[in-house]
This record gives sequence, C-alpha cells and structure tokens, in this order.
Amino acid sequence: MGQEVCVDEAARLLALIMAMDVKTRAKRYEKLDFLGEGQFATVYKARDKVTDTIVAIKKVQSQPALLSFCSNFSLITADMFSSFSQIKVGHRTEAKDGINRTALREIKLLQELHHPNIIGLLDAFGHKSNISLVFDYMETDLEVIIKDTSLVLTPAHIKAYILMTLQGLEYMHQHWVLHRDLKPNNLLLDGNGVLKLADFGLAKAFGSPNRVYTHQVVTRWYRSPELLFGARMYGVGVDMWAVGCILAELLLRIPFLAGDSDLDQLTKIFEALGTPTEETWPGMMSLPDYVSFKIFPGTPLEHIFSAAGDDLLELLQGLFTFNPSTRTTATQALKMRYFSNRPGPTPGAQLPRPNSSVEALREKEIVGLKRKTDGLDTTVMKKKLIF
Repeated sequence: MGQEVCVDEAARLLALIMAMDVKTRAKRYEKLDFLGEGQFATVYKARDKVTDTIVAIKKVQSQPALLSFCSNFSLITADMFSSFSQIKVGHRTEAKDGINRTALREIKLLQELHHPNIIGLLDAFGHKSNISLVFDYMETDLEVIIKDTSLVLTPAHIKAYILMTLQGLEYMHQHWVLHRDLKPNNLLLDGNGVLKLADFGLAKAFGSPNRVYTHQVVTRWYRSPELLFGARMYGVGVDMWAVGCILAELLLRIPFLAGDSDLDQLTKIFEALGTPTEETWPGMMSLPDYVSFKIFPGTPLEHIFSAAGDDLLELLQGLFTFNPSTRTTATQALKMRYFSNRPGPTPGAQLPRPNSSVEALREKEIVGLKRKTDGLDTTVMKKKLIF
C-alpha cells in the first residue's frame, strides 16, 4: 500500500457505487432512528430488510456535479475527476461542494481493511447529492462508557479495551494506514462487547519516502507533540500518542490533557510529563511551528496514576515518549508484560454496558440542539429521515 488512492481508481470506485440501482439499494434499508450528525454527515440506525439485521447508515453530503456523472460509469474520466481529487480536507471548496474525497478515502480503506476490531463497511450507494455508507451497528462507544459514572471500570476492563484498540491499530499499521483521529468516541462497542475502530475520514496511507502530510489532524486533546509543533512528516507515533491519552482517560475517567488551544495543549503536556529537550527529542527544535517552552519538571507517572502497577506504568511511559521515532508501536505494546500479567482482559460479553442510552448520556451536551429542534414542525423532522 503506502500510496495515495489514484484518481482513476477512485473514480471507478465512486462510479460503481453510483451506477447501481440506487432506488433498490435504498429501499433495502428501513430507517429506524437518528443517531447523530457532524458537519458533513448524518448517521441513522436502520434495518437491513434482506438479512433482518440492524445496521448504521452514514449519509455523507457529496458533490452534485460529480454525482450526476455517476449514473453512467463510462462517462467518468481521470480528467473530470482530477479537480475533485485535489480538494483538501477542510478546504473551503470542499466545505462548499461536499466531502467526496473524505468519503472515498473511507470507502477505499475500509474495503481493504478487514479485522474484528475495525468497523465493517457492509454496503455503499449514492442517491441525488449523497453517498450512504452502511456499517456494522454498534451499541455504544468508549466515551459513553468513560462518562457513565455509575459504571465501575476494573483493571481487567481497561486492559480489554486497550487490547482491542491496539489489535485493530496493529493491523492498520501493518497495512500502512494511519487512523489520525483516535479518540474515545471513535472506538465503538457492539452488543457483544467487541471494540472496533471507526471513523476513517482522516485515515491515510503512509510509508512513501519524504511524503508530506497535513498536521491538522487528530482531535486536539489526543494530538501528539510533533503534530502540535507542525510536523508534516510523521508515522504511527501520532496514533500511539492518542492511545496513551485514551488509556489515561480510562484510568482517570476524565480527559488527561485537555488544552484550549494548540499552545495550551503543549503547555498541559509539558506540565504533566516534563518539557523535552533536543537531547531527549532530537529534531524537535527544527519542526515548523516549534516554540520554546519553560522547563517543566513534570510529574512522575506513578503519582498521576497512583493505582497503576509497574507493568501499566511501563506501557504509559512508552506511549508518552516524546521522540516519535522511539515511541512504543502497537506491536511492541502488545508484547509488553502488561498484557501477559494478571488480571487477564475481561471477555467482551462481560464488559460493562452503559445504564442509559447514548442519547440520554449525551443529553446535557446537546440541550442547545434539542432547543432548536423543539419548535420544528414534525413533518420537517420526518423529511430529514428520508434517504
């Protein structure tokens, strides 16, 4: 792998999706409930009427101009597709016209990644100005578990969550893919307690020499120091730092490093873990957005995570290594004594379930949205549930 999805391949992929009998495909799924929405996508719970299984459908806004060609695969050419392919994630053109490139990236990568701890893409079809992606239905996510204070998370529970996260991540990295947006609410859990990595909109193939990437990836609280210093060339370390933040959050039940800005994020990292030097992190001062920081001594990890044993502290230390070239990899982490020592990881079926629905647990966070929708006519709301 290690190469960007080529224009011709991406065009063929999108064309195949759009050329199918979309009306038949759409009618296959009975929409049951609204699950959530982002800037460019809306997610619904639905039933596959053919298999009688519950699925999740991610409805992604797209470019009408491009989609109009997709009813006839033979009309799609590399030249027609090239301008679309060059749109960068987050660019104003993308915001105006849709996010086909992000959706295509997610489709392409998930077609190639098959692992028990990676979300399954079951189907994809286009209609009008939208692309609908059909995924495994997942009951909850790790953020909900962490925030549900009625749940007790034992060391065995935490070990199970991190083990499944690392297993999925190891598979991704072995196939030369970075996730680039790991955080608790992108780690989903199904009805059997199986954790799966999800939301591949920022995922990227890597491995080509001197390949330059954007540093504006990963939600800030889980962003590695090299990204915060503007690194354009990076590797698996960005995902591994995020795993460290997630593990810390499982232990503390609150976000470990919650900065208000990139500068504040770096300050919080250095206050907690100590300020790195050119000796401990060679090349740090050469990063594009490097700024000098006060020398913070940091707090020993055993004082921050007072209930953690030596084996867990060893894992945390490896994940929070400043030098990305020596930061613990997923394969190295899985071989650490933390995972072979007792207690063993809790089997998925025995992992705790949230005592309330996802919607109820997040109600306080979306009160503003609820207030806005309370006054809407119910017919308007029903229209939004149409594919």
